[in-house]
Amino acid sequence: MVLGFGTDGVRGLANSELTPDAAMALGRAAAEVLGAPRFVVGRDTRRSGPMLEAALIAGICSVGVDVSSLGVIPTPAVAWVAADKLVAGAMISASHNPFADNGIKIFGTGGVKLSDDVESQIGDRMAQLLAGQVPPRPVGPNVGLATVPSSVGPRSGAHAAVAGWVDSLVDSVEIGNLESMTLVVDTANGAAVGWAPEVFRRLGVTVHTIGEQPDGLNINKDVGSTSPGALAAAVVARGADAGLAFDGDADRVIAVDETGSVIDGDRVLAVLANDYAARGLLANSTVVVTVMTNLGFHKAMEKAGISVISTQVGDRYVLQALDQYGLSLGGEQSGHVICRDLSVTGDGILAGVQFLDAAARSGQSVSKLVDDIMVTVPQELRNVRLAQRQDTLVEDLADVIDEVEQQFGSDGRVLVRMSGTEPLLRVMIEHVDADVANHACARIVDEAERRIAQG
Repeated sequence: MVLGFGTDGVRGLANSELTPDAAMALGRAAAEVLGAPRFVVGRDTRRSGPMLEAALIAGICSVGVDVSSLGVIPTPAVAWVAADKLVAGAMISASHNPFADNGIKIFGTGGVKLSDDVESQIGDRMAQLLAGQVPPRPVGPNVGLATVPSSVGPRSGAHAAVAGWVDSLVDSVEIGNLESMTLVVDTANGAAVGWAPEVFRRLGVTVHTIGEQPDGLNINKDVGSTSPGALAAAVVARGADAGLAFDGDADRVIAVDETGSVIDGDRVLAVLANDYAARGLLANSTVVVTVMTNLGFHKAMEKAGISVISTQVGDRYVLQALDQYGLSLGGEQSGHVICRDLSVTGDGILAGVQFLDAAARSGQSVSKLVDDIMVTVPQELRNVRLAQRQDTLVEDLADVIDEVEQQFGSDGRVLVRMSGTEPLLRVMIEHVDADVANHACARIVDEAERRIAQG
């Protein structure tokens, strides 16, 4: 089995789907296709991380390209160093997935996300290498040199390479704005361990932490951006002003207000869009989101006089739109937030800093600030599993979809699409009335299942 690129790199069950052989082939393929002078590589805290890192680095070095390992570090830090040093980068992480999975994200020279075409070239070359089509390798002094830190974390030797990234996060807001704030930080037992608390403490925030005891097996387990319940409880117990939860590689963030209510990526982005617009920092008064973004966000932006561009699902597509139109802010409901003027990619810690800074300057509690800006419209999400992918199914359901949309008018929204990675039909319904949304979603799902059964 040859793994292909998904919406965010190559991902699979470590040592079964994503094997050391595959990682080595991917390393060589990426080095050959990108032609970068050097790579920097980071990883999260998964047990399989060091194994795959060694294989990936071996593949890159086998082409004659030097590699510097940054150890355990967030994905956006890898991209920042790659941009700073004008080299390519790779991050070994399966993001929010369980610990047994792992993945490899590749950044082009300068820390940029890869285009579909470049990913396709790397994937094709990887398949050739795994099939045994391996040309002669360089030898002697032409073999790539690997540099690996003796320890990991903010106090390690790797810290010197990413000190500029940490400084950029701290310098992105005015020093002193956050000094009266108490915060709970959930690092998901992942790549943000040590790094996120350091950033906020340097900003004068009183920081309490959870999810800061990685053992290789507990990344994202009952903590982090996909399980914010532990953070919500900790915020209330500590009497904190807010909480921030990151995913396994810290490129996304979910917030919690002082009452323990969860604030998803849509609402974080809504706060930033309003704040940036008020300060003249929102380029062309436009923000970029995906088709999954809540209808409530669109209504909030309309009220604020901010235009919205929607892309397909995936932060890479948000980033592409930001660069295409010269815009400064975009993101996803899942917590990917891209502050393009401050970073080359999505950075959960940076987004958290910007969000708390906006809250502090507003003079309001986090809950009041968010509630005043955006009211989330009830949303129903259901999947219909298929025996195999049926790309015509959405078109086949056009009649019932159109009927529901006409009934909704401006009070709701319908999104029916095929999954980009699995044989699933995804049905998303939004309506100001939760019961209406639930009924409409059930109707479309039932109709889809009936037509599937009919063949």
